[in-house]
Amino acid sequence: MSTRKEKFTKLIKEELSWIFIKKIQDPLFNFITITRVKITPDLKQAYVYLSIYDKTKREKLLDKITEIKGLIRTEFAHRNRRLRFIPEFVYFIDETVDHVEKIETLLKQIHENDNKNET
Repeated sequence: MSTRKEKFTKLIKEELSWIFIKKIQDPLFNFITITRVKITPDLKQAYVYLSIYDKTKREKLLDKITEIKGLIRTEFAHRNRRLRFIPEFVYFIDETVDHVEKIETLLKQIHENDNKNET
């Protein structure tokens, strides 16, 4: 990835985090973490991956973010006036943590079964 894209993705991640925490003062947004940002080569779209602590509220939060994505983009634009254009943000749930938990559970079960077989 080029230095320009790296800086831009870092800026997006930091600014969106600030917007979620400070500008959108909804308690639901307290447990959102932006895990990564991918940007298209033309810098017109940014894919934002979110990790949401409460699994039961993931869809609700994603719907809420989708509803206010215009507000989020506008706030990003106000905070970054020097940018020539503002990318369109597309939000996704990052399920990496779920996969890690599943693998850890499976490994733990294997380890427990090995201990049972040894005794």
